[in-house]
Amino acid sequence: MIRPPAPASSRTVTVDDNRLLFLTDGPDRLAALLELIGSAKKSLRLIYYIFADDASGSQVREALIDAVNRGVSVSLLIDGFGSSSTPETYFTELNDAGARFCRFLPSLGRRYLIRNHQKLALADDQRVLIGGFNIEDDYFKSADEGGWRDTGLLLEGPAAARLAPYYDALMEWAMAKRSKIRDLSAIIHRHSETRGKLQWQYGGPMRLSPWAKSTCRDLARGSDVEMIAAYFAPPGGMLRRISRVGWNGSARIITAAKTDNVATIAAARFTYGRLLKRGVRVFEYQRSKLHSKLLVLDDIAHVGSSNFDYRSIYLNLEMMLRVEDAEFASLMRVYFEGELEACVEITPALHAERSSLLNRAKWALSFFVVSLADYTVTRRLNFGGE
Repeated sequence: MIRPPAPASSRTVTVDDNRLLFLTDGPDRLAALLELIGSAKKSLRLIYYIFADDASGSQVREALIDAVNRGVSVSLLIDGFGSSSTPETYFTELNDAGARFCRFLPSLGRRYLIRNHQKLALADDQRVLIGGFNIEDDYFKSADEGGWRDTGLLLEGPAAARLAPYYDALMEWAMAKRSKIRDLSAIIHRHSETRGKLQWQYGGPMRLSPWAKSTCRDLARGSDVEMIAAYFAPPGGMLRRISRVGWNGSARIITAAKTDNVATIAAARFTYGRLLKRGVRVFEYQRSKLHSKLLVLDDIAHVGSSNFDYRSIYLNLEMMLRVEDAEFASLMRVYFEGELEACVEITPALHAERSSLLNRAKWALSFFVVSLADYTVTRRLNFGGE
């Protein structure tokens, strides 16, 4: 039985004078984004990995043009690789209206591998919408209509203003010629937070990003872990930490069973055997394509853009909000329990049944490729296997 969305009041928590509204349905996220843009009075700052030239993209683009025309300062940063299929002419009218527009497209070499995978829309330094969703029709459909199952979080309060200096520094870096990687790393470190109930934490091209370090610390201390990870292919150190929680406490992971990228499913299945042996319970989401990114550890929750794989941990620009609040963590666990209703548990017996020699080879190859290649590249591969 499919349950209707919970009322907004039951998905809202106030933390440190900030109101957090958790958005679980695609149409709600689009409505929230359009309302945020439409109500902005002074400024709008947006970052998206994918900004597609489809119906949803056109709605958002037109809303941004309207905002510029009523005197709002608008700035839009999209990833050059993730949005490569969207032509430059699609943004001409927005540019001509007076918006600041830039594609994040580092030059060839090591920098070419970097993607800006962050997603945010910040209005008037007072309200911000974050999550894993892009500007594309499939992210704003309901799961029952075949849309991506994803999450969004609308924050209203003083914490939103702390995003503006980071955004402005990143935009300047993206627009400058011959920007240096060490300068980008400095921006990420300088603006990542380590104190308070709400902490903005960023990832990027470095050995271990501020968000990854924070996650490692939380996993090392945690005894009750729930995770929804659409793309799950973490390095060995992360797997060991999750396994330790499973062995000493409770650890449950929801991964994808449906996607447009079968290689990522196969890569996740490569990790199951190790996790199951250590008492970690693994579930695959069946209702629709999964794109959610959520980590709950005791009274701490991480929500944002980052997947749980090599690329997000070591290379991509990512943005996560770390919330240390028992009520919010409890709300996230209620959501997790609801998602379990649409899952199949991967028991040791089921995993052993799937683990033919051919499938194990496919899983291992997928894990290797997913660890190195961009999602839009691995999406074209067809060696997932059952």
